[in-house]
Amino acid sequence: MNYTGSCLCGRVTFEVEGDFDNFFLCHCERCRKDTGSAHAANLFSSTAKLTWLSGQNEVKTFNYLSEGHIKSFCANCGSALPNIQSDGKLLVVPAGCIDSVIYMKPQGHIYYASKASWDSDLEKIPKYKELPNE
Repeated sequence: MNYTGSCLCGRVTFEVEGDFDNFFLCHCERCRKDTGSAHAANLFSSTAKLTWLSGQNEVKTFNYLSEGHIKSFCANCGSALPNIQSDGKLLVVPAGCIDSVIYMKPQGHIYYASKASWDSDLEKIPKYKELPNE
């Protein structure tokens, strides 16, 4: 498969050629902090190839305390972007930056014991097409 993706401002574009091995929703404290959400949604591949199509010079990478919690992002808009980890052996792609259709569904929640206190029964709360007028 080939996937294309970009950041919010469009300065950074990329292509991923190959298949993803895994798709996980990570609830660890670090992923919650760097996404500002209940979890990160990341695709993982040990064989796919990442090619930057534009804006590679805008891509910044942060490695928390050099411990391996790595996040790449657009220096202009802050959008999460792919990065290569484990000494070049693992491509990690935030699912939200992919512009192509992703047919793979998440395979599981990881670090679920670390989930946010408000992250329960979310499927039961009201759903709106857009911001409600309340």
